[in-house]
Amino acid sequence: QVQLEESGGGSVQAGGSLRLSCEASRYIRPSCMGWFRRAPGKEREGVAGMDIGPGITYYADSVKGRFTISQDNAKNTVYLQMNSLKPEDTAVYYCAAVSPWRCYGLGSSNWQSGYWGQGTQVTVSS
Repeated sequence: QVQLEESGGGSVQAGGSLRLSCEASRYIRPSCMGWFRRAPGKEREGVAGMDIGPGITYYADSVKGRFTISQDNAKNTVYLQMNSLKPEDTAVYYCAAVSPWRCYGLGSSNWQSGYWGQGTQVTVSS
């Protein structure tokens, strides 16, 4: 059973925009949801996250001012709007969800024991 369903990846030129979506199964009541990415030859890194209840958001320094995470509670979905994309944003992007604990940031160990999507490729060409 798919717990997290991602969509919206693709290829874009530098400076362009993409929006990723992640819908959680109705059996999950996430307390936090976020996006992580893994570029070729690099470690996985946190990109953006949100503590769902209070709506607190947090971002990696590399994407602040360019990426925005938002939620639609009615659809149990989070979005990642990515603007001003750069070639270094090229990676496989993974959605993650945690329940029932809050995360308070991308570095929380709670992400590791949460739910993960299969990943969606984002490619930015120069």
